[in-house]
Amino acid sequence: MIIKEAMVKKQTTLFDTDLSEGEPNGMQGTQSPLAHRIRPEEFSEFIGHSEIFQKYPYLKQQNFPSIILFGPSGTGKTTLARLLAKLSKKEFYTFNAVLGGVADLKKIIAEALETKSLTGKYSIIFIDEIHRFNKAQQDALLPYIEEGAFTLIGATTENPRVSVNKALLSRMHIIELKILNSDSIETILNNALKKSNLDFPTELTKTIASYAGGDARVALNSLEAALELVNPTKESVKELIIENARAFDKGGNRHYDVISAFIKSMRGSDPQAAVLWLAVMIDGGEDPVFIARRLVIFASEDVGNADPTALGLALNALQAVSQIGMPEARIILSQATTYLASTFKSNASYMAINEALEYVKQTETIDTPDHLKNYPPPGSAPYLYPHNYPHHWVKQDYTSEKIPEFYRPTVEGREIGIKQRLDSLKKLF
Repeated sequence: MIIKEAMVKKQTTLFDTDLSEGEPNGMQGTQSPLAHRIRPEEFSEFIGHSEIFQKYPYLKQQNFPSIILFGPSGTGKTTLARLLAKLSKKEFYTFNAVLGGVADLKKIIAEALETKSLTGKYSIIFIDEIHRFNKAQQDALLPYIEEGAFTLIGATTENPRVSVNKALLSRMHIIELKILNSDSIETILNNALKKSNLDFPTELTKTIASYAGGDARVALNSLEAALELVNPTKESVKELIIENARAFDKGGNRHYDVISAFIKSMRGSDPQAAVLWLAVMIDGGEDPVFIARRLVIFASEDVGNADPTALGLALNALQAVSQIGMPEARIILSQATTYLASTFKSNASYMAINEALEYVKQTETIDTPDHLKNYPPPGSAPYLYPHNYPHHWVKQDYTSEKIPEFYRPTVEGREIGIKQRLDSLKKLF
């Protein structure tokens, strides 16, 4: 990783075996984490992604196009970038999009171009967390990628089809690294033990592999910590790993996937699943006010007039959560979640406004009938005040022309009463 103090430092020594002094990957000392010390040096040691080399055979060629490595944490994006750089025999620069901006990146690009000018040797620039770049920062790369001035490797945990602008994306290939299965994680752990001349019970290695969440880095760090235990047991190892293996990215795909599962569980009237996803969000540090806002939207969109009290309950929950905060806010969120998941459902109001908006967009300006105007023109038909008539209703046109039936109340919960009243009024027409 390049930091601002040494923004243009070349990383070619990472692959210089003359500097390794018997340790993997050269500059790694015994105090560095196990995951760093046993980083693969050959493609044969890169476990769990054989399918990408079959799908993208150019990855094992010395010259390959600019690519974006997309996948969850701990799936080997940085490792693969280093292996590709080693195979290419090109100069290799690394840059972290969190730590530097366009000015810093341009320094690296300038050195890469200078190296090409002086020696004819091309370079690879690896940008970790490329999704952190804004549009202007990503655009700064475009002319160089267009002319092939260097090979760009970007790494991201976010879907690049969303997080990377289309202009840059059209000039790169997306390589997706899937989450590692437990068998692959177990192989990685066993290789690490063998490489480090360490012994560890096979049963406990399997336990770590099972609870690592598909993250090789989590697994290796947990193995390293477990090796320090005096008498490691399955329970102690499980307890050690499980807290660090749970993943929740408040700004990433996981965030959207979990909130989606939460909403869909409530919509499906499954309070057990809904409260589970609520717990996942709370455990992951999700903003409780964000969750409460989603409950308010749900109360109107999915419960609607089937239970009009639901919206008031959700609004009260939002206010209470905003004022109380965590950890007590979890109780309020749970009450609102379980109620909304369990009560009657209707999306009739939601569908009504969607259909009405679509109708308005496809229709020329809709005139207001004269008798409904704030100041009716002289000679217009009088407005009939419904409260002056039996049942507080009188036959009267409220639109200038016939319109579709946007609101179609269901027979769920209290909405059946609304349906019955409207049906009864139709009989009076």
